[in-house]
Amino acid sequence: MKRFLPILLGLLVACAEVAEIPQERLSLGKKLAFDRNKGNCLACHAIDDGESPGNIGPPLVVLRNRFKDKPQLREQIFDATRFNPETSMPPFGKNNILSAEEIDQVVDYLWSLP
Repeated sequence: MKRFLPILLGLLVACAEVAEIPQERLSLGKKLAFDRNKGNCLACHAIDDGESPGNIGPPLVVLRNRFKDKPQLREQIFDATRFNPETSMPPFGKNNILSAEEIDQVVDYLWSLP
């Protein structure tokens, strides 16, 4: 029984991350990510159906393969300089470019991308 507990917990966590996020929230996250005056992710990254993407950063696809979970992706967006002091990615949270709620919306949107 004790050896099945970690497996059960792992499945619960996986299911929680796959839980459906309301489409309205995903739309808000996409709008922020594409907004040239807010998230501006398209300045450096190719995303989904974004117009005129940059190529400084990697394409934002299959982020579940690059980040172990949404909190790790959130930390990257909040302050990428914590992980790479030489990064050109702005610290969106640390510099108050995006609010905590806006970062969460962007994370939800990006995490939903195939």
